[in-house]
Amino acid sequence: MALTLAEKILQEHIIPEACEETAFIKGTPIARGSDIAIKIDQTLTQDATGTMAYLQFETIGIPRVKTDVSVSYIDHNTLQTDFKNMDDHRYLQSVAAKYGLYFSRAGNGICHQAHLERFGKPGKTLLGSDSHTPTGGGIGMIAIGAGGLDVAVAMGGGAFHTPMPKIFGVELTGRLKKGVSAKDIILEVLRRESVKGGIGAIYEYFGEGVASLTVPQRATVTNMGAELGATTSIFPSDASTRRFLESMGRGADWTEQKADAGAEYDKVIRIDLSALQPLAACPHSPDAVQNVSALTGKPVTQVVIGSCTNSSLDDLESVAAIVKGKHIASNVEAGIAPGSRATLLMADKAGILGDLIAAGFRILESACGPCIGMGFAPNSAGVSLRTFNRNFKGRSGTADAEVYLVSPETAAASAITGVFTDATTVQYDDPAYATGVRLSLLDGGDTRLSLQQVKDFASDGGMLIPPLAESAAAQVEIIRGPNIKPCPPCRETADTLSFPVLLKAGDNVSTDDIMPAGTKVLPFRSNVPEISRFTYERIDPQFYARAEATNFGGCFVVGAENFGQGSSREHAALGPMYLGVRAVIVKSFARIHKANLINYNIIPITFANPADYDKISCGDTLTISGIIASLTKGMPFSISVSGKNGTFTMEGVNDLAKRSRDILLAGGLAAYTRKGGN
Repeated sequence: MALTLAEKILQEHIIPEACEETAFIKGTPIARGSDIAIKIDQTLTQDATGTMAYLQFETIGIPRVKTDVSVSYIDHNTLQTDFKNMDDHRYLQSVAAKYGLYFSRAGNGICHQAHLERFGKPGKTLLGSDSHTPTGGGIGMIAIGAGGLDVAVAMGGGAFHTPMPKIFGVELTGRLKKGVSAKDIILEVLRRESVKGGIGAIYEYFGEGVASLTVPQRATVTNMGAELGATTSIFPSDASTRRFLESMGRGADWTEQKADAGAEYDKVIRIDLSALQPLAACPHSPDAVQNVSALTGKPVTQVVIGSCTNSSLDDLESVAAIVKGKHIASNVEAGIAPGSRATLLMADKAGILGDLIAAGFRILESACGPCIGMGFAPNSAGVSLRTFNRNFKGRSGTADAEVYLVSPETAAASAITGVFTDATTVQYDDPAYATGVRLSLLDGGDTRLSLQQVKDFASDGGMLIPPLAESAAAQVEIIRGPNIKPCPPCRETADTLSFPVLLKAGDNVSTDDIMPAGTKVLPFRSNVPEISRFTYERIDPQFYARAEATNFGGCFVVGAENFGQGSSREHAALGPMYLGVRAVIVKSFARIHKANLINYNIIPITFANPADYDKISCGDTLTISGIIASLTKGMPFSISVSGKNGTFTMEGVNDLAKRSRDILLAGGLAAYTRKGGN
């Protein structure tokens, strides 16, 4: 039977003995929604999530990682205003040396960009403690974002469990015209599908239009698939993929990966690339998409090009082509953060960097930086055009800023004019389009960089420390600074929970809302008691005080649709767990946040009757009874409510797979793993 590419790779990685509820027949479609367990070939972490992941890994008691490749990247907390972030970096470097990981030092680049260049392999699985790990799908991987504890288990050789996603096909035809880019492809998908349209799904791109896209362009699309709520996104591995890997000096890693002829998708979205126009996601959501032409003339105060979405050499080349010989407008502040050290070196050699500096761009560190509110914040009430992936309110570091997500071409054109500008109306020479088909500099698109020069830059390992031999690793002492605290234990599972509702939230609550990033909060990622003070701060600044008034003895949180969208940060579960949140009851969850709640023994419940949401108020007392039986037998949750609307009972959906229920019964994933769970 014909299979999609995603199904083929997943079937090659399924661990049948770890799938208690699902039977598999190789070569036939897997039942959607059934629990699958897959082997993970590669893992990645970054420093904002890595410290907690490795603190958990240490407790597992395994002397060395069991994956093919595991990498610890430093790319988030690189703003070192005191000892905290640097202490985390030293801890992470010593852990990498101790347990057999590669260590990517600060300055080597953003984890997804650097991993694509150095380690990505078609047909392999990648699990990362960052929601934009699906970037790897641009090279033909099944690359999934997850919480740090899930990654720690995978590093120890454990399976990664997930409900079998639906497979949504995206058929691409035609070719992008000059001034339109891969960013516009994914913004078009977001316009059609919304930030919750991809929950429980994989987006698989196919069609004759795929061949015209470079690997960095494809990675832009798969990167922002995370904003759809998707499990991951994937492109085939073809001749373009082969050229990319050869330019990285890794041609031997290439394999062809494609769907079977006649493969059927759960639904198909069709996009004519030649008909696309420049698009922008308006404040404050990635799916609030409009044509740039409708925004033309709106004044702009800041432009930033970078993030793991649009910081490749392709992107910098496009920007340089537009701004060469010009200068940014006097009312605009502009910055560029190259995605990796290799990209920065190649941009310098090709003359691109000089063109950008001459045009007035500030060159920022090769790191996440402004994307997570770590510097380069907009002015108050500013209009910031960013080639990033998220524009949630306040994420930039400026609460009242208007942040728009745009392509590098739109950003560059607007930086020159000082107002929103449609890049298709701008005259510029771009050698990448000289033949009518975009060729990356990495593919030999012009003569500014030879392929040998690209290989030399790409293979430079000066900022990448390889794993130590086991004998040397055994002698390594792990370094811990005073801000690094052990992960607090989860609370034990009880048969009855009776506590007040301390927070009632609305739709599309993000993990930024639950646990903010930025310069004030990120340095406490390795210190849960301190970082928990910021829990739900953006929704209700008094939440911590109310939880403290209960002596952190217990409470519930109620929410609406798509609760926990955005980043994979498990601190959005750790903080609530520490403050006593025992269950979260909502209309629907984002995938990663739901998994993180389970990992830290917070029961995720959805309303059987969504109208019950309107009957509950902050301060009401909820009693969930018969929890052990519900988790053991998979029965619905019985909930009684006493509060402003009187006393009534309601039912909570228990859609948890058996393994998830067993994790909750065990008291969280760490306890479950220690007890021998797979």
